Amino acid sequence: MSNKITPEIIENLFVSQFKVWPQADENFKALAGVEVKNLDVDGMPIKVQFNPARIVSSAAKVDPEALKKRKCFLCGENRPEVQEGIEWGDKYIILINPFPIFPRHLTIPDKTHTPQLIKGRIGDMVSLAADLKGYTVFYNGPKCGASAPDHMHFQAGNSNFLTIEKAIESIDLKPIIVSNDGEAVLSVSEGLPVNFFVIDTTSADSAEELFDRLYAAMPVPEGETEPMMNILCYVTEEGEARVVIFPRKRHRPSFYGTEGDDCMLLSPASVDMGGVFITPRKVDFDKIDSATVKRIYDELCLNDEEINNIVESIN
Repeated sequence: MSNKITPEIIENLFVSQFKVWPQADENFKALAGVEVKNLDVDGMPIKVQFNPARIVSSAAKVDPEALKKRKCFLCGENRPEVQEGIEWGDKYIILINPFPIFPRHLTIPDKTHTPQLIKGRIGDMVSLAADLKGYTVFYNGPKCGASAPDHMHFQAGNSNFLTIEKAIESIDLKPIIVSNDGEAVLSVSEGLPVNFFVIDTTSADSAEELFDRLYAAMPVPEGETEPMMNILCYVTEEGEARVVIFPRKRHRPSFYGTEGDDCMLLSPASVDMGGVFITPRKVDFDKIDSATVKRIYDELCLNDEEINNIVESIN
């Protein structure tokens, strides 16, 4: 399915793009100087990054009317002339993200302009993670942090950057179901301030099978086309692919905005769910604390009862 991808090929893409794309080069260099602070939320380590360049995403207008008025920046004809990519399989192209969070940050859009929907693509995600050695691939639902909900895309960044990856190793995962071939296990988390499901697998097809069963059991908000979620996928030290699914019930926290003392410009996506909160404004970086993070998880993510309802529906 996929073209041969090596770490050297990906690194060469970054090097070549930095030579011809000053904005991307400057934004990646600026990461070395971003402010970061560490928090603890009920035993889970959280990092907060002050990253002004990410205001493009955090403040993005993603309502239908706004999407109609702007050109899609992921479509080939609208991307910057200097932006080049590497084809992956028949459907995707690997690009560098000019507004990075990670030291190495990729965007991987579908070659066609098709809606941001995950159904039928978990196998692609697992295969991508296997090919992109050292990267965590992630998906933001159309109302879960995606700044281009009208164009299907994944992103990827350095593995072990998100605190959730190490935190998962310190908790119990409660198995729910096993795939028909025994190559994948779906579990639910216990003991962290955010609830999520995990699929551990050695097979992209088996991961797809279990994800489809989970997907069918998750609630779909009125007016939406799929359940709200963020997803991470990476290869563990044991060589298995791990898919981490964060069910959501809300797009942005109740205090999202720029007006008023209580407002903060926080639009959480997969990276934030994974333990690294991005603040494009200094005032928000200074203000955010452990209680704020806990409130965000409580407002946006499913509680224990809601997770248990999904588990019972799967069984």
